Amino acid sequence: MAVAETAPRAATGQVFERASFTGSASEYFGIWIVNVLLTIVTLGIYSAWAKVRRMRYFYGNTVILDRAFEYHATGKQIFIGRLIVFGFLIAINIGTAIFPPIGIVTPIVILVALPWLIKRSLRFNARVTSYRNVRFDFVGTAGGAFVAILLGSFVAFISFGILAPLASRWTWRYIFNNLRYGDRPFSSDPRLGRLYRVWLLPALIVFLGSLVFGFIAFVVIIGAATFMRESADLTDTQMTMLSVAGLYAGVFIYFILYGLAGLFYRAGVRNVAWSAAELDGRHQLVSDISRLRYAWIAISNVIVTVLTLGLMRPWAAVRMARYVNEHTGISINGDPGEILSSIEASGAAISAEYMDMEGFDFGF
Repeated sequence: MAVAETAPRAATGQVFERASFTGSASEYFGIWIVNVLLTIVTLGIYSAWAKVRRMRYFYGNTVILDRAFEYHATGKQIFIGRLIVFGFLIAINIGTAIFPPIGIVTPIVILVALPWLIKRSLRFNARVTSYRNVRFDFVGTAGGAFVAILLGSFVAFISFGILAPLASRWTWRYIFNNLRYGDRPFSSDPRLGRLYRVWLLPALIVFLGSLVFGFIAFVVIIGAATFMRESADLTDTQMTMLSVAGLYAGVFIYFILYGLAGLFYRAGVRNVAWSAAELDGRHQLVSDISRLRYAWIAISNVIVTVLTLGLMRPWAAVRMARYVNEHTGISINGDPGEILSSIEASGAAISAEYMDMEGFDFGF
């Protein structure tokens, strides 16, 4: 399970190219620390512009075929989007305080609006991204977002995760099948069997981990109960504190189990979905992340960031970006120069139309 599930496929007439990340932790630290300080000084207002600086740095250092991606959003667009969401939440709270029944209707309104917001955010993020002066686009519908993301999440939840691969398949099909690079479509149809194969290990981690933890908890509870009965020195307050401590320990252990399982599942699903994706029906995308390595990087990043009170966050972000990029690639069917020139020629006019159409980023 430590090895990647998907290896690059090469064939006659195909050129395989991997992405790379050219940034450095020391370079990003300067951007990050300024973002943090200005966000604090402006009481969070600058966070919209901070996001733009961060995204432009990471996009600008994500390179494939010797060209980097570009991020074209502005802080104003992100700030307005957040302001709209914030204003809506304030209006809902005021309305609920004045007329309480509004609180009953609010979840329904949010449920109806959420698919539209998700669709708009996916389109916004696609349209503010370009490669070789050609913009991306997203043409999915709110109905598709409802089925793929909200309904899929609900199905996974009520099935206790057993149908999570089905939900993942819906989500990735919705994203890739509605994504465009210029006028060229992406497509992906990850096989359910392969998704279940990468689901098996995370499921075993949760199941076996729960059994082991349950047995240990049973032994500890029995021992603690025996000790409490035999000890006359423990007060009711002390026994309550011991019980609460045991509860928090249990929650923490389950959090670790689900977190580890989630990291393994996320990396595995990415490999399957990306490696099933194609651009223009000809060029195969590839992801061959090692799930064990991915989990180690994510966990050690969190530990180092916490121990350094956040100062190593830039190093952690660059480290993860470099690893993911190095294990992402595309197998181009034909001459890369000719194909990209053709896409640039047909996609330039479409990209020009997006300049005033991105709208706002609602943060979903």
